[in-house]
Amino acid sequence: MSQVPQSMIEIRDAVLARRVSAAEVTKAALGAIERENGRINAFTQVFAKAAMENAARVDARLASGETPALAGVPIAVKDNMCTGPDLARPGDGAGYAGFTTCASRILEQYASPFTSTAVQRLIDAGAIIVGKTNLDEFAMGSSTEHSIFGATRNPWDVARVPGGSSGGSAAAVAAGLVPLALGSDTGGSIRQPAAFCGVFGLKPTYGRVSRYGLVAFASSLDQIGPITRNATDAALALEIMGGKDPLDGTSSLHASPRLAQMDPHDTEPLRIGVVKQARSGANHPAVAAALESTIAQYVKLGARIVEVDLPLIDHGIAAYYIVAPAEASSNLARLDGVRFGRRAKLGPGEGLEELYARSRGEGFGAEVKRRIMLGTHVLSSGYYDAYYNTALKVRRRLLGDFERAFETCDAIVMPATPGPAFRLGEKTGDPIAMYLEDVYTVTVNLAGLPGLSMPAGLAEVDGRALPVGVQLVGRAFDEARLLSIARRFERATDWHARQPPR
Repeated sequence: MSQVPQSMIEIRDAVLARRVSAAEVTKAALGAIERENGRINAFTQVFAKAAMENAARVDARLASGETPALAGVPIAVKDNMCTGPDLARPGDGAGYAGFTTCASRILEQYASPFTSTAVQRLIDAGAIIVGKTNLDEFAMGSSTEHSIFGATRNPWDVARVPGGSSGGSAAAVAAGLVPLALGSDTGGSIRQPAAFCGVFGLKPTYGRVSRYGLVAFASSLDQIGPITRNATDAALALEIMGGKDPLDGTSSLHASPRLAQMDPHDTEPLRIGVVKQARSGANHPAVAAALESTIAQYVKLGARIVEVDLPLIDHGIAAYYIVAPAEASSNLARLDGVRFGRRAKLGPGEGLEELYARSRGEGFGAEVKRRIMLGTHVLSSGYYDAYYNTALKVRRRLLGDFERAFETCDAIVMPATPGPAFRLGEKTGDPIAMYLEDVYTVTVNLAGLPGLSMPAGLAEVDGRALPVGVQLVGRAFDEARLLSIARRFERATDWHARQPPR
């Protein structure tokens, strides 16, 4: 196998054609992880023995005449998605399913009794899990620095962050360790690290992919999605993961379309909406340049450009940091040292109240504690109407703004982030500066719409080339059109083919 990163579909086709075996592909991926992970710290756990055993089973399926849609494709799973003992088969090494830690002390020894639906659907399609990836604790962060496993580093410059919270998944794909890694996106946690690492990240419409087995941060915002090297790979992954799941009451009845095929939108005239508020002087010059060059490229492709107005986009951060912490404070209440999670040791005469306080105090990191306290405050008596209800009103109005914009366009383009990757430690002491990294992404989650980040340029910073991403946003459940629009850009440019220095 070549060490040059290959796409999911290239690997799948080579395995199906028997030009290479699933075992050979898996061995190559594990070798790359062994060589590179010490440098970037993308993986929290690696399942080497079990991955090879499961690759052998995929090869046996091929020998029996099966043609799995992801035959032999090595994948990584963000460590907030449950992997349980039902993944194991006779002969698997102990601990193949590993732990589902959420990069938190409170869950560092948590072994899930079940596997998330999205992960299981990929496994059933022939994918091989090689390990789980690092994240900000409970997916609360924009840099993958808030983790008990230490910070993940950006493959383009190891002195910089990969973004967050799915930074481990984005770094693993950018470094060529796997062609597909799963992330979760609550306010930008797929799209922001994808932009920082120069890869493709897709947040599907809320409800498109089952959340069963995803450890909840904010249940009305969370969504699982793929991080890949191109749009077609993301389409195939979404096609397999998507669709109704009886185990998740919020999953949509919309059937998962055949997204990976060339679709009829591929030759339709395009109308691209440009958010006037996103042409901000606060953007890094390279981000501004990438946005304008992307718009110019779509004009060359025959698109009609229309200006759209999202007047509440600047209020998205404020609304998000009320809604998301409120839901987090409720979701994380179950981690009390009794039902789930780390249990603190008590001294003589201490009781249940001390157990709760000490277990949570020892188990949660500073950022998680900050958000739990904020969420508890906005839900408390006397503040619920002033904060939480007001944020919900803003959320509804944001969706209305998007719906009006889509009356004049097929997709909206704006930056994925206001700047390229920042240095490790640069923003950990300033939560507001960190939160503002998601200014262009949180509104998409609040509206429940699909959004994707695609590579669109490079920024020269301190003598290093750093990736810049541009975001496309589409109508609810219109991922087919959105991916088609992204594919047109990919065919006309080579940004997605750029790789970090080695």
